[in-house]
Amino acid sequence: MLIPLSWDAPIRKEMDRVEEEIRSAVASEQGLLTDICMHVIGAGGKRIRPGLVLLSYHAVGGKEPDKIRGIAASFELIHSATLIHDDINDHGEIRRGKAAAYKKYGVQKALVAGDFLFVRSFRLGGQWNQEVVNIISEACTATAESEILQNAYEFVPDTPLDAYLQIIAGKTAMPMWAAARVGAFLGEGAPEQIEAMGRFGLAIGMAFQIIDDVLDVIGDERSLGKPHGIDILDGKPTLPLIEAMKDPKVAGRLAEVFSKEDKSHEEIEEALDLVRRTKALQESLKVARRFGDAALGHLSALDASPFKRGLAELVDAVVDRKA
Repeated sequence: MLIPLSWDAPIRKEMDRVEEEIRSAVASEQGLLTDICMHVIGAGGKRIRPGLVLLSYHAVGGKEPDKIRGIAASFELIHSATLIHDDINDHGEIRRGKAAAYKKYGVQKALVAGDFLFVRSFRLGGQWNQEVVNIISEACTATAESEILQNAYEFVPDTPLDAYLQIIAGKTAMPMWAAARVGAFLGEGAPEQIEAMGRFGLAIGMAFQIIDDVLDVIGDERSLGKPHGIDILDGKPTLPLIEAMKDPKVAGRLAEVFSKEDKSHEEIEEALDLVRRTKALQESLKVARRFGDAALGHLSALDASPFKRGLAELVDAVVDRKA
């Protein structure tokens, strides 16, 4: 499901071409491999990462978007690869309203498809200089490291806030940092603009994940394309959990349920209700908005343009989204 706002209006035709590039990149002589990749890519998605590449590129003055179509597509391929692997690691059964790839095709074939997407992404992005490769590699490294860190805090109800922020910075915000920074770099922005766009991507990525965590508690399952309460089920610490644990009226029982590796549906619903009874959701939304405001502040490095406006609208779309 695309975010239903106009943030991508200045780049809509270019995004259509990027979409063609994405679909072309996953074509394989092995039809089953193509089918698995298309199962993930064709399920939809917000396409924020390639959008960030294009908007940042134009916002600093880039004039030849056809040259960066491949690198924009590569960010979505990397994202899709991580989704396949995440679902395997987390035993997730539903993704974007469809069965997770490993549930439909088996773990072995899904793993191969994820690896295939990574290889295809670096084929598209590898034509650029070492700086671009370094940025993407740094983001991928952070993603892998944050997954290991998250595993260390699974089913730990008193997870420190700093650990949570480090986890979401690596798994969600760093890929957006990389997309925005690469776009500004390839658009030949000034050093301060490249730095500002990286910080913009990092801030909007933090806001995105916090909103994701809030929606896991209160979101509509049909809009989300997956059941709510997944984080509680999987024992993944989130900001709403951390905030709710501050309330002594619910902390004991919430910790008891969250720390169980095997939870019933009733226990998950109970834990969600306990979180809703506190101020956790309101506080989490405030933190997301602060990250959104920080992202908007970084746009001061840019001259006025439709692309700068698109980036600002993207912030509002992320913070205000319902799915």
